Amino acid sequence: MLGYSFMVRALVGGVVMAMVCGPLSFFVVVRRLAFAGMGISHAAFGGVALGLALGVNPLATAAGFCCLVALGIWATGRRGRLHEDAVIGMLLVTSMALGLVVIRWARVYNVDLMAYLFGSLLGLEFSDLLLILALGALSLLYLALFYKELLFITFDEETARASGIAVDPIYAGFLVNLALVVVISIKLVGVILVSALLVFPCAVGLQWSRNYRGVVAVAQLAGVISVVAGLYVSYRLDVASGASIVLVLFALFLASLLLSPGRGYALALLRGGAGKGGGRQG
Repeated sequence: MLGYSFMVRALVGGVVMAMVCGPLSFFVVVRRLAFAGMGISHAAFGGVALGLALGVNPLATAAGFCCLVALGIWATGRRGRLHEDAVIGMLLVTSMALGLVVIRWARVYNVDLMAYLFGSLLGLEFSDLLLILALGALSLLYLALFYKELLFITFDEETARASGIAVDPIYAGFLVNLALVVVISIKLVGVILVSALLVFPCAVGLQWSRNYRGVVAVAQLAGVISVVAGLYVSYRLDVASGASIVLVLFALFLASLLLSPGRGYALALLRGGAGKGGGRQG
């Protein structure tokens, strides 16, 4: 499998994204921003459609579009009278509608658009890989610089604000960071499935660890495993790489739910059955 250069590029790009999405998914899940991730990812559809219609790099237009949507979520949710969920829902459907109108008007419903909808990891070019590495490094740098503040804001925003932490700029920066990660993840699994990378890794980590460092470490490991296993399944069975990665993530979550120490349902049932058996023998 690694004898092909496109598989090597796909593996490197996928592992980098897994390492980035691991810590990011922790904040998305704990702060209950899964819907925000889904809204931003679907908003990318409008940006991709604009890029294809204008003949420019769709990832560039999607990045700008998603950043505007992220800032719109922040500004409207913080300054307006609407809850963030309502704002996200409106921006999501508006962006999708804009994308559909642009596609119909410019007649760009082609293979390229389908690749952005469902992912084209095996089609990564060297320039795409450089973009993933650059934006991935920026994302990790932001998280490293503001990790403590983000933790404080996530668990107790009011106290963080009272303590003098610049909650609004940091939160706006986080949403922009989320938007950029969504854009570069589109190449990995596509617009439709990208929100899975922002939910499943942390969901797996929460089954195995009780502290945030452990959750993030397990989340990154789950992401790397899903990329490697998903690519192998995609290569062997000739199926979509993005869908394979998401299905492996789902399988890891189910396995964690059943087998994780102290939380695994299967182990709890086995222990319960053993206890009942011992009681009857006594």
